Amino acid sequence: MSYPKETKTKMNPSKREFLKKLGALGAGTGLFAAAPLASCSTPKSNSYTADGEPREKFKVTFLQTTDVHCQIHPHDELYWEDGQAVFRKAGGYANLQTFIQEERANAEYSLLMDTGDMFQGSMLSVKTEGKAIVPILNAMSYDLYLPGNWEVVYNKGPMQQLMGALHGNKVCANMYHDLGDGKRGELIFPPYYIWQVNGVKFGFIGYNDHLVPKRQSPGYSEGIIFTKPEENLAHYVDVLRNQEQCAFVGILSHTGLSQEIALSNHPSCEGVDYIFGADTHERVRRPIQGKYAKVVQPGAFGSFLGKLVLSVEKGKIVGDEYALLDIPADEIRGSQRIKRIIEEVEAPFKEDINTTVGYSTIPLYRYFVIENPIDTMVTDALRWNMPDIDIVLSNGFRFCPPNVTPDETGNIPITRGFIYDMLPVDSIVRKGEVTGQQLWNWMENELNNVFAEDASKRFGGWVTKFNGMEVRFHAFGEEGKRIESITVKDQPLEMDKIYSISACEREGDPADVICRMSNVKNVLNLDLTLHDVMLKYLKENSPVTPTPRGAAVALDAPATLLTQVSGVDYEFR
Repeated sequence: MSYPKETKTKMNPSKREFLKKLGALGAGTGLFAAAPLASCSTPKSNSYTADGEPREKFKVTFLQTTDVHCQIHPHDELYWEDGQAVFRKAGGYANLQTFIQEERANAEYSLLMDTGDMFQGSMLSVKTEGKAIVPILNAMSYDLYLPGNWEVVYNKGPMQQLMGALHGNKVCANMYHDLGDGKRGELIFPPYYIWQVNGVKFGFIGYNDHLVPKRQSPGYSEGIIFTKPEENLAHYVDVLRNQEQCAFVGILSHTGLSQEIALSNHPSCEGVDYIFGADTHERVRRPIQGKYAKVVQPGAFGSFLGKLVLSVEKGKIVGDEYALLDIPADEIRGSQRIKRIIEEVEAPFKEDINTTVGYSTIPLYRYFVIENPIDTMVTDALRWNMPDIDIVLSNGFRFCPPNVTPDETGNIPITRGFIYDMLPVDSIVRKGEVTGQQLWNWMENELNNVFAEDASKRFGGWVTKFNGMEVRFHAFGEEGKRIESITVKDQPLEMDKIYSISACEREGDPADVICRMSNVKNVLNLDLTLHDVMLKYLKENSPVTPTPRGAAVALDAPATLLTQVSGVDYEFR
């Protein structure tokens, strides 16, 4: 078993013992062995009539989780109710397993799927390069998986090993082996999966985000070629509908709700019934109807479970009912088996994960599109560590569940594990110099990535965060003309002036790129990482109060905007 560079030189006896235990655990979960085919739930009643004919009338249930980001324990969760944030405990794989098994026990036939971002997002996942998550997932008995945009974080080979260790089937029709010189090899995963019940076929095609090499550090996905779903979707729909005679065709998608809505309206999607979405952590409680398909997405962090029930009569789908189900941690008795597995894989790291490194006086979360307390804390820390830099930047992430529960001090503890939840990749800090014109053009492009009128052009989901610069803009304005003003140190941005900037280095980026900004001058990597920055800042400044200060202000949208999606019947709550 290999470990990331960070831990190879720090291996201690307890971690060596963990390797042995995980190896033994993996022997029963497929971590190091060939994975058997997943078995979908056993029907409650016989599949055949007294005359030996397949049943003509029955129901099938599809259950979906996504973007759990290795949040294996119950955690604080944010809900938007009556125009304000409300927090409750949710999720945890043990609770999720109990809830799922109850749903499956009540279903005639069921299929359980996860649509990506399973191996990135916590200290445990980073310390073991995702390997500690495999036994948990296998014990959950998933039937079908789609790799997400963060599955590449440990690079191509480890991704293949992690996905291969999972017992369930995998689908992805747009990730190819890169043979070099622009040549595209075979697909890394099967493009589709067919589930058959009583002689009726249900087909699923998988698509990861084709923008992974741009959104993630380019080095992560080296050796993989991604293509747009539109390039081969119509072909696979034809195969499933006309060759395989599937009664239902669904897409497992990890491309983000905006892209998924755009795809549901694209001619290549004709013949698709549902898009089971992922990536942007949206909570679709009522399916969004596109021209050709319905779109759903079941939130994130294991806080929710998507449930689609299809009614089948004489080989045809005659009805569908969808619900987004909450996983209330305080109301569920978690699976003891999952708890034991979690205790075992986490034991060597638990003390470090739970070590408190600072405090906040206010709830920490990361759900608003424009500004959030977590990102304010990150940029405050960068500014405190580098007071000579004009503008510090941080990407607009959404992973990391809220942290709102105080301890005996009355403040909210920030643990070492929570630093990894916020910043799973401990990147090196990079600085450089750009002109005011570069900043303006870059900001216009970043805003268009979030708010483009054409949903297919949206990139990610949240505005890049910054400290040292103030931007006033029209979120739903004209492309290239959204910005009303930019000020730096209370002075209007000067187009010809040189400004110093800083952000994290992204593996594989050219030497003159910072935070997707090209042609940066005098670029220098510092002897400083994001975790160094956070730990030093919290040690010297706790308790902190990272209240967003309006560095970014949308003139046509509220500061509490919770989604980039517009123009459809959808509300994040």
